[in-house]
Amino acid sequence: MPFPFAIVGFDLDGTLVDTAGDLTAGLNHALSLAARAPLTVEQVRPMIGLGGRHMLEQGLRATGGVPGGDVERLFREFLRHYEVHIAVHSQPFPGVIAALDRLDSLGVKTAVVTNKTERLARVLLGDLGLADRMATIIGGDTLGRENAKPSPAPIIEMIARCGGGRAAFVGDSIYDVTAAKAAGVTSILVGFGFLDRPAKDFGADHVIDHFDALIPLLAKEA
Repeated sequence: MPFPFAIVGFDLDGTLVDTAGDLTAGLNHALSLAARAPLTVEQVRPMIGLGGRHMLEQGLRATGGVPGGDVERLFREFLRHYEVHIAVHSQPFPGVIAALDRLDSLGVKTAVVTNKTERLARVLLGDLGLADRMATIIGGDTLGRENAKPSPAPIIEMIARCGGGRAAFVGDSIYDVTAAKAAGVTSILVGFGFLDRPAKDFGADHVIDHFDALIPLLAKEA
């Protein structure tokens, strides 16, 4: 039987790549400039998903509140620090490379749809040797911030850029699941990602606990 999906899209942070260490370092750099205490990686993980500015605001709230008029400066400092140190600790999750190899051998197009800016997503994926494997990379600013996830617009755009066909989307947040469902594609939650609630509460079509389970799961979706 032919493989039932023509396209498999992935969120980036917390799905393809464990970026929590480098994002936490960047956030703590910005917090230090506001004389705030640092946060742990475990505290930061649930803050990741709606882009760097949202994460910074969440970090500021967790350490004393958002200072009026200073967020833009701190956000610029976060971005500057993070871009320089974008792949110090970040690595693909276990099983990612094997899953991408298998999808490639099946003729499936793979793509990234993230709320990270497209430029930073391309820098990170390039540093990790993953950028050229993707048919398209769509960031949170590619279609305008109003069209970032949880809007279905970037997933619909992903399908169009990949030439159409049945698609699945793999992510780790409610924004990923909401966008996938609104776009009419199969939603898969990675249970090892940056979850802010129990996996069963996301309403995804499927949950996987390791990338080894992805291809067999998709193959059964005929």
